[in-house]
Amino acid sequence: MPDRYLRGGFRYLTDFLVANSSVDVELSELSIELDFQPTWSNLRAYQGYFHCSNELLNRIWYSGAYTLQTNQVPVDTRRITSGLKSGWLNNGTLGPGDTIIVDGAKRDRAVWPGDMGIAVPSTFVSLGDLDSVKHALQTMYNTQNNSTGAFAESGPPLSQTGSDTYHMWTMIGTYNYVLYTNNTDFLEENWDGYLLAMNYIYGKVTYLSGLLNVTGIRDWARWQQGYNNTEAQMILYHTLRTGAVLASWAEDSMDLSDTWNSRADKLKTAINVHCWDESYGAFKDNATDTTLHPQDANSMAILFNAVDADRAISISDRLTENWTPIGAVAPELPDNIASFISSFEIQSHFVVQKPDRALDLIRRSWGWYLNNPNGTESTVIEGYLANGTFGYRSSRGYGYDASYVSHAHGWSSGPTSALTEYIVGLSVTSPLGLTWAISPQFADLEFAEAGFMTSIGRFQASWRNKSDHYTLNFTVPGGTSGSLTLPYVTASKKPRITINGNQVMRNVVYADDTATFGVDGGSYNVIVR
Repeated sequence: MPDRYLRGGFRYLTDFLVANSSVDVELSELSIELDFQPTWSNLRAYQGYFHCSNELLNRIWYSGAYTLQTNQVPVDTRRITSGLKSGWLNNGTLGPGDTIIVDGAKRDRAVWPGDMGIAVPSTFVSLGDLDSVKHALQTMYNTQNNSTGAFAESGPPLSQTGSDTYHMWTMIGTYNYVLYTNNTDFLEENWDGYLLAMNYIYGKVTYLSGLLNVTGIRDWARWQQGYNNTEAQMILYHTLRTGAVLASWAEDSMDLSDTWNSRADKLKTAINVHCWDESYGAFKDNATDTTLHPQDANSMAILFNAVDADRAISISDRLTENWTPIGAVAPELPDNIASFISSFEIQSHFVVQKPDRALDLIRRSWGWYLNNPNGTESTVIEGYLANGTFGYRSSRGYGYDASYVSHAHGWSSGPTSALTEYIVGLSVTSPLGLTWAISPQFADLEFAEAGFMTSIGRFQASWRNKSDHYTLNFTVPGGTSGSLTLPYVTASKKPRITINGNQVMRNVVYADDTATFGVDGGSYNVIVR
């Protein structure tokens, strides 16, 4: 079959024979060529890994990683969306380079910056190859409106415009990419475009309330967007915070870090004053009297640290009211379980130290699909309906065509990064992991381990939990430094901590049933009793 007729996302070939009578067929020298991860000679060469005492969670982690692998495709395999009277073509150009990350292996085969908000962190902890991410982001900078500063909502062939939220996701994606790679050449090359983008979006903070006026109303699929929508406020808050960090990495001389942090502080106040529903204990969909309390804004409020601890706990509790036996329904997209938004929700439960709750949702939703014989049993799906059918977004743009739904969609890979960063507790906090953090959460697991790489070396951590103590072993590159946040063995009782046989007694901060202290790079054995 010619390359232009590539069927992305398909791993098997089905032959059909139409005949008026019985015939004998012989097949020989049959082969199928995989196009994804085109720069790898060994498709098993993941730079990251995860393993724990629960086999379902292990399978879920790798289903996300494998999905992301199928989403990294050759740049000359773009889906052609216009001018076709029948059939399909996948021979358009997606962007620069030789590999690029797209939203789905089959559909849309285009760059979607919002999807990358989940896909990029999961790519980092699993595949570890971020060239596809760089080329996707460069596509968005190359197509930026140079007069207004607006980014498109998506890359070619769609090149849709008019989305304030996806505009900001390109900016957040820039932060994530530089965090994981320290590619300052990329940052310097695109810094003027980033500044133009920040001026564009913050120029829409025109309400006396201090909230963003959302005029680019395209978004991930939620029914309502625009005006002073709360989800968009949360994304702007995160854009300002990450932008302030980027400005410091860019060694900007215009005090932009202070300016953007100050704006973030004011926006946080405005959000909590105008969008919070005190009687319900969660955020409303916008700063009106609406009774809609969305999954996206509330999950992001916790994850992006836009609320205090009491409100965060209240939100986490309220989010569970949207749960069904097979996942969390998004009130802003009724009857639909949106794995993209649920990827933010599971992280929010981890943030408030509710690991059992987070794992419950992972098992309900991702576990349900992975064990579904009508699914792929190896990848993560774009979304599905609360009734258990695959008609995601049937009434919201997909024309009641279940075959249109992607079953290999990177925006649904949230558990892959979450299990590494929250269950094992291993994360980087500055470019390449020059600083890092380890903060494990045990839930109902007996043990867990994970690792990933950056250009300065390998990061690995593992723990094993017993009834009266637990052990933590980790190795991080020399020349780095980080923090350990260790949960108490018994609530309200300070533990005895030894590290490489020496008891830790000084420079420890005890708070919220955890002990936190700093450690330099190296290999360590920690015992907590």
